Amino acid sequence: MSDRLPPCEVSWFGALCDDDYEFLGVPDPALRSSWEHGRQLVLMAQKGGFDNILLPSGYQLGIDTTAFAAAVAPLVDRMRLLVAVRCGESWPPQLARQLATLDQLLGGRLTVNIISSEMPGETLDSAPRYRRTVEVMTILKTLLSGQPLDHEGEFYKLRLDPPRVGTVSGQCPPLYFGGLSPAARAAAARAADVYLMWPDRLEAVAEVVRDMRQRAAACGRTLRFGYRAHVVVRETEAEARRAATRLLSRLEAAQGEAIRARSLDAKSLGVSQQSALRDSADDDGYVEPNLWTGIGRARSGCGAAIVGDPDQVLAKLQAYREVGMEAFVLSGYPHAAEGDLFARHVLSRLDHGPLRLDAPLPAAALA
Repeated sequence: MSDRLPPCEVSWFGALCDDDYEFLGVPDPALRSSWEHGRQLVLMAQKGGFDNILLPSGYQLGIDTTAFAAAVAPLVDRMRLLVAVRCGESWPPQLARQLATLDQLLGGRLTVNIISSEMPGETLDSAPRYRRTVEVMTILKTLLSGQPLDHEGEFYKLRLDPPRVGTVSGQCPPLYFGGLSPAARAAAARAADVYLMWPDRLEAVAEVVRDMRQRAAACGRTLRFGYRAHVVVRETEAEARRAATRLLSRLEAAQGEAIRARSLDAKSLGVSQQSALRDSADDDGYVEPNLWTGIGRARSGCGAAIVGDPDQVLAKLQAYREVGMEAFVLSGYPHAAEGDLFARHVLSRLDHGPLRLDAPLPAAALA
């Protein structure tokens, strides 16, 4: 691998949204979202050496993310928490105070996944929803950087001093954000710090990175890039492919459709592109070597997995790094077991560490 690449941040997934299975689509009471199960995943990720863990948020699914993050923060002494917040569900100044408090509980190790959500029960078209998201990110960055707010926007009109309680660094935690529609890309270019992508063919990933770099540059900004994917790693490729097949061995088509439909983002452009990727796969569900789309038959959103032996999974991650990825948010089923396998077989071989926004971008990213 080229020595020009910085270390990559590697995060695992904390299944707080009833999204953990041994067999996809077959509920297991022991794997349902709960304090104890979520706590075990966080402790596994920290022990395994992961740099961060995504704590997802879904209004109808699982326990509350912010409350869970506050409870688990004292148990985390090194790893970051990537806390998902749904923009439509919180008043931004109050959200800023909550995030500042979480950052203090974590000793400055908070990162934030911004979700451009509607209010529960609300329907808001994509373009205005993303304009609202930009306002939320702008408000958070202002208040969490300790600056007074004078905001006259389409959705919020606020004049406020920052809350007395601030972050450890005195700056807003890094904001991770994703979305493929033109409105989502514009929002990311204007206000996000890390642009997250779902799985796709390598050349498609590279093209989105090029587009987003141009969009950010037009706003006088730079972006860092992250990749959200599932993994299935075993000692041999044959074993990994069998493990992937086993995941779907008890899935009924109707159950898979129901799981996909219950997500609040089920009709987004990103989800439709994951479906199109799945439709273009070969008979075994692969769209290119070691990228398997079968997992998307039983979940909305991120719908593909890197499947292979340790060398193949490592090579795939390195290929994504070469086109610009500096952060990975990974998951696998069941999450505790697959996270342990990935940590032992792959993570120890990666040059990784917490993503630093103040670190210089590699020269290729600025070309």
